[in-house]
Amino acid sequence: MSEKKNMRIVVFSDSHGNFGAVQRIFKQNQDAHLFIFLGDGAGEIDTISTLYPQKQILSVKGNCDIISQAPKELVYTAPDGRKIFACHGNTYSVNTTKNRLFYKGMELGASVVLFGHTHCRFLSYDGQMYMLNPGSAGQPRDGLPPSYAFIDLLDGGGIFCSHVELK
Repeated sequence: MSEKKNMRIVVFSDSHGNFGAVQRIFKQNQDAHLFIFLGDGAGEIDTISTLYPQKQILSVKGNCDIISQAPKELVYTAPDGRKIFACHGNTYSVNTTKNRLFYKGMELGASVVLFGHTHCRFLSYDGQMYMLNPGSAGQPRDGLPPSYAFIDLLDGGGIFCSHVELK
C-alpha cells in the first residue's frame, strides 16, 4: 500500500530587488515541494532558479516585471487534483476589491486563489475556497515584518494556509 504525503507549498511575492529575502525563504524551506512567486521581483526568481535548479518554482509576472516572460496568471493542479490559481492581482483591482478575483477562482474551481500586489497580508476562507496574499518579502506596507506563506495540502483533502514572518 502506498503512503500518501502532505504537500507543502511556499508562496511569496513583491521582493522588489531584495534577493537576500528570497534567498532566506529558500534556505529556510528546503523541504518544500513547490515555490510559487506572485510577481514584482522577476530578477530574483531568475537568479534563485539557477541556485536551486532541483526546486520546482512557478511564477507570474507582476506590474513591475516589465521584461519578464512569466505568464500574468497560472493554474497549478496538485497531484490530487486540487487547483491553485495564482496572479499578481493588479489586473483584478485587488487594491479596491477582491470580488473579481474571488469570482475568477470560483469559475476555475480553485481551492486556493493567490495574489500579491498590495504588499499586505490577507487570508480568507468562505467554506469553499481560500484567498491568500503572502504579504511582501521585500517591502511590506501593512506595518508588519516582511512575510511569505505556507499552503499545506493535507492527505485527507484538507488545506492549511498560514503566514510566516521572514527572519
